[in-house]
Formats: sequence, C-alpha cells, structure tokens
Amino acid sequence: MRRPTVHHTPFGTAPSGQDVGLWRLESRSGVHAEILTYGGILHTLGVPDTAGDTASVVLSLASVDQYAGKNPYFGALIGRYANRIAHGRFTLDGTTYQVPVNDRRHALHGGPEGFDTKVWDATALTGGDCAAVRLTLRSPDGDMGFPGALDTTVTYALDASGTLSVEYTTVTDRPTVVNTTNHAYFNLAGGGDILGHTLQVDAAAYLPVGMDGIPDGPIADVSGTAFDLASPQLIGDRLLAADDQVRQAEGYDHCWVLTARDDGELRRAARLVAPAAKRVMEVWTTEPGVQVYTANQLDGTLTDGAGRSHGRHSAVCLETQHFPDAPNRPDFPSTVLRPGTIGYSRTEFRFPHLAYAADPVGLGHGSC
Repeated sequence: MRRPTVHHTPFGTAPSGQDVGLWRLESRSGVHAEILTYGGILHTLGVPDTAGDTASVVLSLASVDQYAGKNPYFGALIGRYANRIAHGRFTLDGTTYQVPVNDRRHALHGGPEGFDTKVWDATALTGGDCAAVRLTLRSPDGDMGFPGALDTTVTYALDASGTLSVEYTTVTDRPTVVNTTNHAYFNLAGGGDILGHTLQVDAAAYLPVGMDGIPDGPIADVSGTAFDLASPQLIGDRLLAADDQVRQAEGYDHCWVLTARDDGELRRAARLVAPAAKRVMEVWTTEPGVQVYTANQLDGTLTDGAGRSHGRHSAVCLETQHFPDAPNRPDFPSTVLRPGTIGYSRTEFRFPHLAYAADPVGLGHGSC
C-alpha cells in the first residue's frame, strides 16, 4: 500500500540570494501537492479525474524569477493583510498606521513586499496517513507599516482521502491586524478556461464594492442578483449577467459572506465542478468570507513550465479570508490580533469525486 511521502528538491534562488526549495507531498489517494518556500506558493496540485488521469488543477509559473516578477499572486500565501485596506490606512487603539499603497491608491495583499515575496523556513511532517510541510515566517515590527513582530506558521497537509488542508496560526508581541489566505488559481479541467465550470457558494450575502475594489456600503443580499450562487451556476453565464458590479470588475472580484457557524468550526464555503463533472472540489473553512476572483485581468502573457499561457478567465480563485477593509469597518468581523492570543484559521480543499469508498481500507479524512 502506498504510504504518504514528503520529498524536497531545490527550485532556484530568490532575488534575496536565498535558496528556494520545492516540497512535494504525496497521498495514497493519488493526489499530490508541490509547495515552494518562496512565497509559500502552492506550485502544483495534481488530482486524478474520474477516469484516473491526473492533472494539476492550479495555475503555475515556470521559475522563481517568474514568481518574483510581476504576477497576480499565483498560488502564494498572502499577508499580513489579504485583500484591500482603503488608502493603506487604519487606526488601532488610537494610533493611525500607514501601509504602502499598491493598488489604485489602496493597500493590497500586505503591500508590495508581503508574505508572497518572502522565503519561508520549512520542516517536513509525516505520521499516520498524512504528508505535510510546515512553513514559518517572522515579520518584524513595522514590516510594510504594520505594528508588532508577527510570527506566522502555515501547514500544508494531504490526508488519505486526498484533502489538502492549509492551517494558519499567528502570534504577535503588539496589537496588530492580520488576514491570511492562499491565492491559488483553480481550473479543475487542467487547462482552457473556467467558463464551463459550475460554482456554488454557500452564502446569502456579499460585499458590493466601488470601482477601486473597496467595500461600498452595507452587506447586501444576493437574492435576485448575479451573486446568488446558492445553487450551482455556470460561471460563463453569470459573467454575462447585466449587473453593474460584474461589469465594473469584468467578472467576479468580490467577497461572499458565508453562513455563520460557531467560531473555529469548519463550514463548506464553495463547490466547484469541472465540465462533465470529471473533477469536483469543495472548499471548507473556518473563515467568515471567501473572495471569488475569476482571473479577469490575465492576458496570456504569463506561462507555466510547459509553455501554456494563462489567459482571461482561465481560472477562479476561492480565497477564504476575513473581509476586505475590516480594520476600517467596525461592522465587519474583527481582524485585530493582540499579544497573548493565537490567530487561527483552517481551510480544506476536498475532492469528493475521488470515489474510493470501494477501497477495503477506506479513505476517510485523516487528522492532519
């Protein structure tokens, strides 16, 4: 019987001169994942389809140089603050902090030198039916304008069923704000576009945004809008909807407000199905929101190791997170982290089409 394995190989050199490693996790389900220490990037996620043919279901780039160049955060870990902070400014305990602006006068994904640009320390973890790698990073006090030294640990783990979990813990020595996520671009067909995928999001509300991507006004009901994905909807049809929010973003680039559950409890956020249902992915998370982005700005200039170009709507991001601009919105769930507390979140990418129930040993979810 195949056992879970973790392998390490060199992958190149970061602009800082630090060596970059690739960690390959293999599960006995046939799923494998490759994680880079540069940016904590999910480089590949190989998933068998219903016929047993395996393809990577995430977009990737060919080299560290490409990942370090201008690109829309392919597969990267995002911090200190995922999504946007209006004007890069927020006030915490009476002190105003300024983060560098890098997106239409606002701060995006932690600023121009966020977690996605760092080389993380890595440690392999094995045990039972899990294969995992633990990444750690210290962000010093004042890094990108954020207060407090922040220690972040992210663990990628594959269990026996082929579920990939991403677990985040953060601690700080001063009050700060934190919002972490992974920015993988998913295409369950392994190529082409995602207009023929169906998407379901378990949410009754979403956050309308202005032209600059900042939440504009209160939380809105999805009923009767292009954002009602309570039942599976063809992505291509929804992106053609006569909806001002869809038109101004040229697709989806919005945060859905997930159905509330007890703090720390996993709930399903989304279900994505490839054409002909060859692959199915469910996203489960402890986070209150999921940012859905349909790769609206990709233009085909970026390519992977096989020379395949990444064009418009060639993938969809399902970024589990707290809400954009929450440090400036007291009506949103708080992103404040204080000394003596531990920030925690967990997201799982499950593949229910892997019908291994006939396996006499069973392949249920492990304890990764």
